Amino acid sequence: MKKLFTYFFLLVLAGCTSQKALTPGEGYINVKGGKVWYNIVGQGKKPPILLLHGGPGSNSNYLSPFTALSKDRSVIFLDQLGSGNSDKISDTSLMRIENYVDELIQVQKKLKLKKYYLYGHSWGTMLGIDYYLKHPKGIKAIIFNSPLFSTDCWMKDADTLISTLPSNIEAAIRTNEKNKTYNTLSYQNAVSLYYKKFLRTQPDTAPTPYSYFAEDIYEYMWGPSEFTCTGNLKNYNRLADLHTIKVPTLLICGEHDEARPTTVRYYQSLIPNAQFIEIKNSGHSTMRDNPKDNIIAVEQFLSGLENDH
Repeated sequence: MKKLFTYFFLLVLAGCTSQKALTPGEGYINVKGGKVWYNIVGQGKKPPILLLHGGPGSNSNYLSPFTALSKDRSVIFLDQLGSGNSDKISDTSLMRIENYVDELIQVQKKLKLKKYYLYGHSWGTMLGIDYYLKHPKGIKAIIFNSPLFSTDCWMKDADTLISTLPSNIEAAIRTNEKNKTYNTLSYQNAVSLYYKKFLRTQPDTAPTPYSYFAEDIYEYMWGPSEFTCTGNLKNYNRLADLHTIKVPTLLICGEHDEARPTTVRYYQSLIPNAQFIEIKNSGHSTMRDNPKDNIIAVEQFLSGLENDH
């Protein structure tokens, strides 16, 4: 009788800790400062994956290729506060990474995520690791796509990439950076060329990560361009925390990514047993430039975890 009771108790306990199926569809979640929009696509028995878009100030629209993962699991698209379909904000006290971490905690509670995967792209990797460090419970694995774990490393990489540009373009960037004349035509043209080469955005194949952009959030938290940080993320550095990640981790970057492959490989060396994949023929927008290989990388990573159990 005692054994039967113990078995029943374990079954109940397992039911309490298992991930309930998520209902597909859109909705809003109340967070500090407003409401955030989410969309759940797909339904299946495998653990869901929560997607964190880049920016700060972008939206989940450009992550649509990850719908391909929804054939056997729920894929959760989320527009962070101030962006996309979520409430817009003007209060700069809300434009802090700590606030976005707290926002994710509310999302996790509202959706009752118990066992799930976390995916972040670009700024979403900064948000992702800070969220994991504060609220790791239930996260089975993390995927960092084109990560930024140190603003200083990012700026050094940008400096390296700028030096590969034509001399007149490099000079325009250096001069305007020195004078802080970010609105000049010469600077804007140089920025466009940098983005075309290393972000490899494709405006004719909308949407991209840089469509429908909340520029006020981006400029307040980051700065006037990808290679100039003047905002409150200027001193961001989580290199010393990477060794504390205790879940399976995949790092992805593009062959021509502004998150340079050499730096992402360095990040890999700091995370226990982390995997690394470089996506060929792509820049920072790997999921747009080479969606097939990007999805395969994620699917194989998740399959490897799920086939082990």
